[in-house]
Amino acid sequence: MAEETESKQSAVESVMEKISEKIHGHDSSSSSDSDSDHEKPASPSSVKAKIYRLFGRERPLHHVLGGGKPADVFLWRNKKISAGVLGGATAIWVLFELIEYHLLTLLCHISILSLAVLFLWSNVHTFIHKTPPRIPQVHLPEEPFLQIASALTIELNQALELLRDIASGRNPKFLVVVAAFWVLSVVGSWCNFLTLFYTSFVLLHTVPVLYEKYEDKVDPFAEKAVIEIKKQYAVFDANVLSKIPTGPLKSEKV
Repeated sequence: MAEETESKQSAVESVMEKISEKIHGHDSSSSSDSDSDHEKPASPSSVKAKIYRLFGRERPLHHVLGGGKPADVFLWRNKKISAGVLGGATAIWVLFELIEYHLLTLLCHISILSLAVLFLWSNVHTFIHKTPPRIPQVHLPEEPFLQIASALTIELNQALELLRDIASGRNPKFLVVVAAFWVLSVVGSWCNFLTLFYTSFVLLHTVPVLYEKYEDKVDPFAEKAVIEIKKQYAVFDANVLSKIPTGPLKSEKV
């Protein structure tokens, strides 16, 4: 009897040991799985770091510049076309600024030369046994000019509305606009309109492509500069602008 009871107790103990081993094995496996889940890094697609871009843009620079052929020219997608456009602008600037050729004189000389060549060719083609020149009939469509005029009108109206809001005190960009006009006046005293236009044209063909190439290095510096400018503007606003009496429109808005 004693042997039977001991064998039963040993059998029960062995069963209990097996059950406890299974429970502990399941707990350890579940804990290891949970630990592995916690230690598993998040995929790049699930967590997307927010990168600062200049002027707060979220689209590529090509789309910011309007896309299409103008953006391709500014970003040198086709190097031959971009180089040709920049070379043509340089030739025009050299012709009018360095050689001091006048636009009206140039147009008149080109017209005289073209008319003289066509007139002589039309009258002496029988003597030189050449076919007469085929002068095409030029007809300018109205739609492109209307579209350009409409776009310019919209831009001018927006600019006038912005200036009106600033002058009436409803837009806090007063200092920015004044600083922009002051910079333009200083630059205008250094050079004439043609040189200023040519300089802007060259910058449009160089700055965007350089920025697109080194934007990962430029954007951190731009972010620091923007933060510092905002701090200085906040100090200036607290010390100066907030003490200026507001107009009736601004007080009503407040």
